[in-house]
This record gives sequence, structure tokens and C-alpha cells, in this order.
Amino acid sequence: MNNNEKTLESPNLVFDPELIRRFDINGPRYTSYPTADRFVPTFDAAALQRWLGDRAACGGVVKPLSLYFHIPFCNTVCYYCACNKIVTKDHSLSARYLRYLDKEVEMQVAALAGVRQVTQLHLGGGTPTFLSDDELRTLMGTVRRHFELMEGGEYSIEVDPRKVSPETVRLLAELGFNRMSVGVQDFEPCVQQAVNRVQSREEVETVIRAARDNGFHSVSMDLIYGLPLQNLASVGRTIDTVLEILPDRISLYNYAHLPTLFMPQRRIDEAQLPPPDEKLEILQMAIARLTGAGYVYIGMDHFARPDDELAVAQRQGRLHRNFQGYSTRAECDLMAFGVSAISKIGPTYAQNVKTLDEYCAALDEDRLPVLRGLELTADDVLRRAVIQALMCHFEISIEAIEEAYLIQFREYFAPELQDLKEMEAAGLLTVGDDWISVLPAGRMLVRAIAMVFDAHLRASREGRRYSRVI
Repeated sequence: MNNNEKTLESPNLVFDPELIRRFDINGPRYTSYPTADRFVPTFDAAALQRWLGDRAACGGVVKPLSLYFHIPFCNTVCYYCACNKIVTKDHSLSARYLRYLDKEVEMQVAALAGVRQVTQLHLGGGTPTFLSDDELRTLMGTVRRHFELMEGGEYSIEVDPRKVSPETVRLLAELGFNRMSVGVQDFEPCVQQAVNRVQSREEVETVIRAARDNGFHSVSMDLIYGLPLQNLASVGRTIDTVLEILPDRISLYNYAHLPTLFMPQRRIDEAQLPPPDEKLEILQMAIARLTGAGYVYIGMDHFARPDDELAVAQRQGRLHRNFQGYSTRAECDLMAFGVSAISKIGPTYAQNVKTLDEYCAALDEDRLPVLRGLELTADDVLRRAVIQALMCHFEISIEAIEEAYLIQFREYFAPELQDLKEMEAAGLLTVGDDWISVLPAGRMLVRAIAMVFDAHLRASREGRRYSRVI
């Protein structure tokens, strides 16, 4: 950008390049607090079983359930990908995996106290639609054998449009799915080739049309900016196509190039990545185009049409955030299954082992495959509420926090309020007597604001393990 760069403004969002450069630091995405890198191995399978059996221990209320299944298989490798995955075409692996998933579900349910009513289900990966139609039936058979999927729930699946026929989309609807996330990333052929994910507009449109024809309530499209060979004009053409298709939701993710951590990224030519200033221009253009077309900025990297449930939930103060991102569901206990999956039961987190061999070995020993976890302190629970309010609603009710957690906010968070003064002076937020409110200029930087309240991060001052905020 040059000295003539302009600030993008809309009613609820200001994109100020100078402020973004000033406050764009490495930081967590806050799908949980504390973040997963703070989990410890002393929280083990026995600890998870205890909490599954005493779900009412925190507050005396048994919450509804959310379920997550991690399907780690992919037919091909996408070079940008940082997910836990297994690249294979061998369905004997997935058939075997489903048998172990069934056993893990049985073991967790055996320890579970309270109702088994489910209001949210998500299949992530990897590529969940790697599973054949019969394997999808098998997995959902396991779910329905152990749980009751409630009417009106949010049941979603991540879809690779290259591998899904309209017949499979129809089956997904019959199995109970009503929301879909379609991986696109970019429509430009040269960019697709550079990241080894080649797919046509026709393939994407066929899947989305089938979803709408079969009653899916919401279809989301995933895009990534900062990929090799992207530039302002090329991403503009991708946005043109997206706005012609008009998905209900759009996720616009920042590509974080970390080849020392994620081996597939070593196949990306770093010289082909857009430089930082151009990457910022791309983001600014994309946001201007999406908001100009009527999409509502939900937060982080999410946009939704005004009538979509996410936008409605945010307007009504009902928006939540969990390991799958933003959600319209009330706070749930999350039971997660499969390699690397993370559960949230009461004031605890538990993450499974990360390799298929370790996962199967633990279950062969009749042991839940827990790698690590955390039992939150009272301070963690308080700070989780504060960070959740910022991430979902861009404001904190000081009175509500004081009443819920029996603290004097200004005394308890005196160091944090001191640290917020620089951001307040820069116009990112206001700190009043009753509310802390993120201003339109601060919404793109809400992760940086939330970091001020992260006690674990404040103690260690470690930011290098995280991606950039923008």
C-alpha cells in the first residue's frame, strides 16, 4: 500500500491499514480458553471419565450435548493444509477407523451421566466426505444408537466438492445433516495448481445446488487469502464468482506459512506468496466486496448473509464460539471422538492422541485415547467468559461479569485495563463505567484485544507459536 491508501468503513467495521500494521501480532484464535497448547498430560483418560460422570458438578446444571467426529482421511494432500490428516485412497483404513470410533463412543457413553440429547453435531477433518455412502450410514448409525438428535439442531459436515455427488448430498440430508461447509479456497486455476487443489466452479455449484435442493439450512464457503500466485486482481475474480453463487456464509481465512511445523507447506514456493502489503490489500478488497454485497461481518474471518442464523444470533446476543468456530447453539458439553479431537466437559478440556496407531492401541487396551487436557481454575473460567464476550459480541458487560463471578472488575483486571489504554487511545475500543466496547476500527483486531485478558499468555509472553492476527 502507499500513502494514498484508504480506510474501509462500514456501519460495524473499519479496516484501517495503519492500525492493522501497528497491532497485527501473533496470537491465538480462541476457539478455546485456555488454548490447547496449555493442556497438560496429567489430565488423562481417568480424569475425562470422572467428568463425564459428573457433568452437573459445575453449577448443578446438565448442559445439552454437542458432538464432534474427526475424520482424518484425504484422497490427496492440499499443500496449504495444517490439519491432522492421513492421505490415502485405501478405504480399508476408514472402515477400520469407524470400528474404533464406535468403540470410543461406547466407552465415553458408558461413563456419561445425564441426558444424551444432542443439539449440535459436526464432522470435520481431514475430509469427512472421504467416507463412502455406506460408511456415512455406519457412522450415523453409531450416533443414533447412543444419542438423541434433537429437532431443530445444528448438524454440519465439511465437504470436498471434488468428491461428492448430488446423490451423496441427498443421503447426507436423509442422515440428518442440515448445514454444509464447502472447501473452495480460490477459483483461479493457477492458484489451485500451486496448492494442489484443482476443482471447477461447476463442481462447487453442483454440490451447493444439491444442498439447497435437499433442504440444507445453511451453506458456507471456505476461502483463503495469502496463497501462492494470488494478487489483487485474481482474488477479485474469485470474489466475483463467490458473489454469483451467494453462499449463506463465507469464511475468509489467512494463510499462515509455517513449513517447519506443517510438512505439506514445504511444497509451496515461498517466493510466489503475495508480500505483506499486497496481502493486506487483498484482504481489504475482499472485505469491501463482501460487506458491499450485504454480508454481515460476524467476527474473526466469518461473514454471513443478514438472514442467516449466525447474523441473527449475533444481533440477538446468542452467538457462541467453540472448536468448530462460531455457533448459534447455547453453551454445550462437547463430546469429541477420533484422533486429535478435543472434548469440553464442564470446566475441562481433553484432547485425544494425534496418530492413528496410538488411537487404535489405546482402544485395544480398553482405554480412552486421551493425550492431554486441562481442568480450568476459577480464574480460567472467568477469563474464558470475558474472551468469549469479546470474540462473539465485541463487548463486555462489566456488571454482568461482576455478578456472575463475584469480583470487582476494575480491581481484578487492573493490569489488563492499564494495557488496554494504548488500544483505547488508538480508537480500537472504549472502556466505560459499565461496558468495554470494541469499536468498528478494532473489530478486525479483536484477537489482539482478547489476548490482553489471556493470563497464560501474559505469564509467558509467547506469541511465536501462533499465526498472525491478520
